[in-house]
Amino acid sequence: MEIKFGTDGWRGVIGYDFTAGNVSVVAQALADYLLSRHTQPLCVIGYDTRFMSDIFAREIAQVLAGNGIKVLLAEKPVTSPVLSFATRELGAAGGVMVTASHNPPVYNGIKFKGPYGGSALPETVAAIEDKLSARVISRAPTNTSNIETFNPEEKYINHLMTIVDINKIINSGITFAVDPMYGSAQGYFQQIFAACPSLVQEIHSEINPSFGGINPEPIAKNLGELSNLVSSQGYTAGLALDGDGDRLGVICSNGIFMNSHQIFALLLKYLVEFKHLKGAVVKTFSTSGMIDLLAASYGLAVHETPIGFKYICDLFLSKDILIGGEESGGIGIKGHLPERDGILCGLLLLEYIAETGQLPEQLLQTLFNHIGSYYYDRRDVPVSPQAKARFNDAVLNNPPETIAGLAVTEIKTLDGIKFCFADKGWLLFRFSGTEPLLRLYAEASCPAQVQKLLHEAQLLIDDIEK
Repeated sequence: MEIKFGTDGWRGVIGYDFTAGNVSVVAQALADYLLSRHTQPLCVIGYDTRFMSDIFAREIAQVLAGNGIKVLLAEKPVTSPVLSFATRELGAAGGVMVTASHNPPVYNGIKFKGPYGGSALPETVAAIEDKLSARVISRAPTNTSNIETFNPEEKYINHLMTIVDINKIINSGITFAVDPMYGSAQGYFQQIFAACPSLVQEIHSEINPSFGGINPEPIAKNLGELSNLVSSQGYTAGLALDGDGDRLGVICSNGIFMNSHQIFALLLKYLVEFKHLKGAVVKTFSTSGMIDLLAASYGLAVHETPIGFKYICDLFLSKDILIGGEESGGIGIKGHLPERDGILCGLLLLEYIAETGQLPEQLLQTLFNHIGSYYYDRRDVPVSPQAKARFNDAVLNNPPETIAGLAVTEIKTLDGIKFCFADKGWLLFRFSGTEPLLRLYAEASCPAQVQKLLHEAQLLIDDIEK
């Protein structure tokens, strides 16, 4: 079968296309890529808590070692940012992370990290896919003698403490709950706040490959237990991390979910107004217009990219970027890595709360007072292959002039099809790069209008499916 890298690496259904044999093929392509650019490369390998992630990671390690590549293999599950940090700090030629991030439990995947400690750039992905297409093997060479295990957590945590004032958070008296969603971010906040363990309560901090029957994605519908815990126990906030710890979701003290656009905007506001940092801002195609308005108010340039953190990473490496983020909750910060990191973003939000003495919902109100109110929602719609093949052609050839009573003022096609409206709202249709889904994104000036836009979009999809 054809193996293609999507928005962030290669993902597949365990036992169907994500098999030991196919993992071995991908590992050999990675080995070919590394050896084509380095004479004696070092590669670090990490894995999350998914079913068989540790076994797949060991398979990759053995293939790389069988090709003469020195391998450092994490001794236990780690987050993707930890793996990225180790890749950069150890001077490795690359890093491999076995994870399917926020995808359903039946999926697993492989992310490749560059030596700079961030997502593989588009040209790197293309080069690896060339190696895949050029080599079809029945079994890659394997070896175990060139593999060492290591624990990368301590240096990573020490680095975070150079960015965030942990004592300020401790002395503020705030308390918070953490939901790693059974993923590999388990235990990190407890380690960071070991000096004051009563500040943090963690739930879902055991290995459960079914993720409790939900996808490990920190969005509102998956965080009911965290929301109830925060509101009933009087916590200042709740922080949720996805399956590999690079995305953040937030619950306010009143139990209300704070979406990723709001988190992005608040962190931008904090970095500029309180940390006094400067630099350009990067947002992906599906990210809120709040970011443009807020950046403009600070005199900061905004770059818009296709969806996928590899595009944001590319700009981090080539320009002076303060913050870069995406709708899915992945945000990268200047002075850390060219990589999204849910743990760092959670710590910065706690520091913001400690600095101001305001609750998360109060910080949001201050933001809205600054730029106005924005409302957003997303739906993921399963689509047949036939509908996917017909969709772009049908919509682009016969675009609607109005949607949910709003006149379409512009159509953008950077990544998917986005309809823009005069009232600062928009509606985006985009096929997922990792699952058989059509994602519908909408933003408007009131919640009711968001739901009308999504409803109209759903009707359009239903018509195409007929």
